[in-house]
Amino acid sequence: MLPNRTLLLLACAGVLLTGCTAAGGHTAVEDRSRTASTAPGGQDQGPAGSSGRAGRSAPEPQAVRPAEIPGLGPRTRAAVPAEALQAVVVTGKEPDSNRATAVLYEREPGEGWRPVAGPWHGHNALKGWTDDHRQGDLRSPVGVFGLTDAGGRLPDPGTKLPYDRGPAFSISGRGFEGEPLAGSFDHVVAVNYNRRPGTTPLDWTRPLGAGKGGGIWIHVDHGGPTQGCVSLPRGRMKELLRWLDPAERPVVVMGDAAALAR
Repeated sequence: MLPNRTLLLLACAGVLLTGCTAAGGHTAVEDRSRTASTAPGGQDQGPAGSSGRAGRSAPEPQAVRPAEIPGLGPRTRAAVPAEALQAVVVTGKEPDSNRATAVLYEREPGEGWRPVAGPWHGHNALKGWTDDHRQGDLRSPVGVFGLTDAGGRLPDPGTKLPYDRGPAFSISGRGFEGEPLAGSFDHVVAVNYNRRPGTTPLDWTRPLGAGKGGGIWIHVDHGGPTQGCVSLPRGRMKELLRWLDPAERPVVVMGDAAALAR
């Protein structure tokens, strides 16, 4: 028989060779590995302590609302036809102001409205704006109106709108500030307020009656207030005419800032 000291040494050597098996049948090395891959509460973690994120579904993308035209309130936005993809937004600072700015917008499906030109400075009627335009009130009508017809004394600068050219667009005399009016109607776009769309701007048919006025145009600026129209610098009028496309169902959104914000 071996001495007791020899038996003790052999037993310890056997323990070292088996990795010091812990309770439950796992080695100490296995236990350290399990500890590193197990979260508190017994939930397995992913590699490098990822806390199981690999097993979670990704957050759903947030819906992006199409961009709106700045400054327009719910009532004005609702008046813009869904099929309109071009908008000329003409804004006056105050209800009684006769100076205005115009910005051109295009609508991209799914993305909304984006500005493409402007602001351009021009004029509106002498006494400002009104929600209830009347013949001779020297105010421009507030609202959203189609733009379907153009014309002028000078040749068509390249618009896609129907363009009526003729000497009847001539004008003379002086404006409210003494400025000459000659050339104001060299290029015009008819605003579909109390008129029959699809006709020359010179058509004086008034569906709402003569008392509600008419003959509202966007025309060449003569340097002062108008009777009721909107006016833009000559170069901008040509740019506007070349941009307008009847296939895009263009509209003008016009009024003072407070009215358009409603």
